[in-house]
Amino acid sequence: MTQPSSNDKNIYLPKVAILDRVQDEIQEVKTFFWHFENPADQEEFKKFRPGQFAQVSIFSQGEFPASLPPSPTEKETFFTVRTVGSVTSGLHQLKAGDKFAVRGPYGNGFPMEQYYGRNLVFVAGGIGLIPLRSCIIYALANRDRYKKIQVFYGSRSPRELMYTQNLREWEKIEGFEFYTTVDRGDADWKGNVGVVGSLFKKPDVKVPVENTTAFVCGPPIMFRFVIKDLKDMGFHDRDIVSTLERYMKCGVGKCGHCCIGMAYVCTDGPVFTYEQIKKLGEDI
Repeated sequence: MTQPSSNDKNIYLPKVAILDRVQDEIQEVKTFFWHFENPADQEEFKKFRPGQFAQVSIFSQGEFPASLPPSPTEKETFFTVRTVGSVTSGLHQLKAGDKFAVRGPYGNGFPMEQYYGRNLVFVAGGIGLIPLRSCIIYALANRDRYKKIQVFYGSRSPRELMYTQNLREWEKIEGFEFYTTVDRGDADWKGNVGVVGSLFKKPDVKVPVENTTAFVCGPPIMFRFVIKDLKDMGFHDRDIVSTLERYMKCGVGKCGHCCIGMAYVCTDGPVFTYEQIKKLGEDI
């Protein structure tokens, strides 16, 4: 079992954070921009890697794990959280200036340096874009280190597309291929209609397989179909990476809530190759 990597000896201790502003995303999902009360904590935390997570504490209510959608190359820190219980609902009730606590970062993250010189293919469904956003922004900030970059993103409807400001920006970047689709369009939707895998079959889309890493995050049914599509293209299991979602109660491999076989998602993950996921016997 690996351990959290940080120079901060107090990585296990919650630190006071202050909410700056809240941005609506889709129904029941909001983005919370924040900073640490102690500037030194902010500097240390900014060393996180794409794909890591943190534990968020709402005073008198409890704690929950949250992905880190910002890239370490960005100035602001934020969480994008769907309200699913009493503690996440507590975060959704906070206003600018309110305080909460954060500890971390934890987990292994995506080894973006290991992908230098490779093609990157990102496939996200719905709120699966949350953990992948950090990688995409990081790759764009280090564009000269990677070859072809493609993003395929799908949602159930146009109103359920995440990070719409980013989506509009990505559509305009030269040398960066961005494709969107929805399961059901509306009167204003002019884009593709169909599951995210249908984008692979568009005549103008050429997905490289050799020297390529594919990132896949989304609901289980989408994951299974996208994996089949990638495998049919010729992708090896070792070249497909994803994150596993489990209730990481402690975040440091002690409570056992996120144990799968011999692995702890909070410390050995949450990032795994599909090859590793299969060896864990996990039905994602």
